[in-house]
Amino acid sequence: MSAKGYKLTEADLLPLSIGAALLGTGGGGNPYIGMLRTRELMRRGAEVEVIPLDALPDDAWVSEVGGIGAPVVGVEKIEQGEECLRAMRAVEEVAGVRMSAMISAEIGGANSMEPIIVAAQAGLPVIDGDGMGRAFPEVQMTSFFIYGAKPSPAAIADEKGNVVIFKDVIDMFWLEKFARDVAVDMGAAAGLAIAPMRMDFVRKSAVPGTVTLALDIGRALLAARAKRRNVVEEVLKTTGGTLFFTGKITDIRRELKGGFSRGEAKLSGTGDWAGSEAVIAIQNENLVLWVDGVPVIMVPDLIVNLELETGEPITTEMLRYGQRIATIGLPVHDLMKTPRALDIVGPAAFGYPELTFTPLASSRSAD
Repeated sequence: MSAKGYKLTEADLLPLSIGAALLGTGGGGNPYIGMLRTRELMRRGAEVEVIPLDALPDDAWVSEVGGIGAPVVGVEKIEQGEECLRAMRAVEEVAGVRMSAMISAEIGGANSMEPIIVAAQAGLPVIDGDGMGRAFPEVQMTSFFIYGAKPSPAAIADEKGNVVIFKDVIDMFWLEKFARDVAVDMGAAAGLAIAPMRMDFVRKSAVPGTVTLALDIGRALLAARAKRRNVVEEVLKTTGGTLFFTGKITDIRRELKGGFSRGEAKLSGTGDWAGSEAVIAIQNENLVLWVDGVPVIMVPDLIVNLELETGEPITTEMLRYGQRIATIGLPVHDLMKTPRALDIVGPAAFGYPELTFTPLASSRSAD
């Protein structure tokens, strides 16, 4: 990577999608579908450059885009392809600005690809960072909103050609409510663009380097698989994560409620956890892991399920009875565990006020 950034290639897309699936903590949309959409644009000649946070002047305008809805719907309801682009253009028109770069709302899952897709369509670069360092289910749960981004103007678009603009919204919680209600009416899957952000604000509020981190994770996993190494161990080395459970899924419950996929997975332990039981709570993403009734990982830290033999990250909509998985925990970036952030993305925000967040340790640097 040069100081000015680097060009994404078709060969980068598979490792990027794998790394993003892992960082998505089970959510963010199906990364394989996002990879295929991006690949087709590149095969038609589109080029995308990934640039660092210091590459643009302070007064440049940045657009944050992402899919909104339930991941389980995104597997069956394939996007038309220009939802986020049309939402971004609508925001530009209302705000009277032109965007200089794209950035992801969340690096997790297919939403890692959405700004790349829009960048390819609009001829813009993508910033190496995002608003979560993982995936979260609600609009307000980004570092951008936590640290002061404006809630409007914003826009949402569907595959049919509908675009709804939110011109004046009083706060990020109302934007989540309005956008979620519209997304449900649009079929529980749509593209969302938030208000333009100045580059000097993005520099301070974005989780840095997450596109490159996703690439590194994906490359390490694929290399370990090719060399027949222990893939889970290689993932732990690359991410600084910790193995918390291995087991077989004995029950999986999901329901589409209020525009989210909610439920839980139950696991019976294997290996070092033989005789133990685990439960994972789900709201699009994995929220809390209990082992033998004790909460051992909770939001905002990352709970990641990997296929035990291949290390393939398993998104929540792909969890199935009988799967043998390794559940690992990764510490979230420091921006997402300040007292201000925990009010928005801590356990209480997801309906677990009885849980007190205890951050996971990491062998990686905070950045």
